[in-house]
Amino acid sequence: MNNLADFQTAQQGQTTTEAALQLFDRLDPLDPEFMIGRWQGSGFHTNHQMDGLLEAFNWYGKEFISAEHVHPLLFSDGNNIFKVDPNPIVMNIGLSLPIPKNEAIKPFYIAMSKMLKTEESKARIRMMEYRGKVSATMIYDYLPINDVFRRVDNNTVLGLMDFKGMPQPFFFVLNRKERSLT
Repeated sequence: MNNLADFQTAQQGQTTTEAALQLFDRLDPLDPEFMIGRWQGSGFHTNHQMDGLLEAFNWYGKEFISAEHVHPLLFSDGNNIFKVDPNPIVMNIGLSLPIPKNEAIKPFYIAMSKMLKTEESKARIRMMEYRGKVSATMIYDYLPINDVFRRVDNNTVLGLMDFKGMPQPFFFVLNRKERSLT
């Protein structure tokens, strides 16, 4: 099996959770040092309730400063990239209600995201076992969420969000933009 070809095929369209998990399981684990830098995110759609949600909010990606300092949510207003606090109340409300995912409402989402701006780290990264492999995993400070990462290539990772209480994992892609921020 060609993992890169399978990844590219799945990323171009929509796949199933089962197929995404099979691909995820075949990908190599990586360590926290590999993740240091700024990463631009995109969707990896599996018919999950969150598919398209981050894009609707103009999600940019994630930033890993060190093992102890991670900015798990970066958003863009079209001109600037800013860090957002993954507020547990807002996240839980957002995931329990149907949220429109279209361009017309994007300015509202951007304005709402700006109200949650922060400069503080809101996560950390550790090596953890998930589905039989030990790999870099981002742990949110105040949410029951672990984002597990597997290497697609030297500048691309497939992420899996394991959110306690959510029956199926949510997948996303990160592409490296800056290797080091120091």
